Amino acid sequence: MTITNKGAAFMSSVLGLGPVTKASGTLASTAIPVFTIAGGEVMITSVWLKVTTSITAASTLALQNNPTTGDTMTLVTATDLGTSDTLAGGIVGLDQGTTAASSFLRGGRHDVMWVVSIGQIELLPSSANGAVTIGCTWVPLTAGATLVAA
Repeated sequence: MTITNKGAAFMSSVLGLGPVTKASGTLASTAIPVFTIAGGEVMITSVWLKVTTSITAASTLALQNNPTTGDTMTLVTATDLGTSDTLAGGIVGLDQGTTAASSFLRGGRHDVMWVVSIGQIELLPSSANGAVTIGCTWVPLTAGATLVAA
């Protein structure tokens, strides 16, 4: 077997499929579907935000799995990214979390191991301020399961 792109082969073996990305458009105080899961459960192995329009006003951003059946699951708890400006071009990852869901953190880690169900992954902004592109990598846990940009 010939490996033509060692970086891609390494990423695939460590993080799975993707990356899949979705631009939020201007953040507003309404749920923004970013990824759609179909065909069964998948494991999200990494997630990050790239700020495309600076977030400069106090507002929070959260992330949740909204499945077609079962309970909605908070993946990232509401985090204020605007009081201390998060500038365009910045990368936002996650803190280490505790017994609760992780929070967004400028320059934080990107690796996670979230098992999510058929349905939507949604960004939940609390006000209209800024814009991001969200990215993730994933692996199917059910044969035929998929994750695509919403």
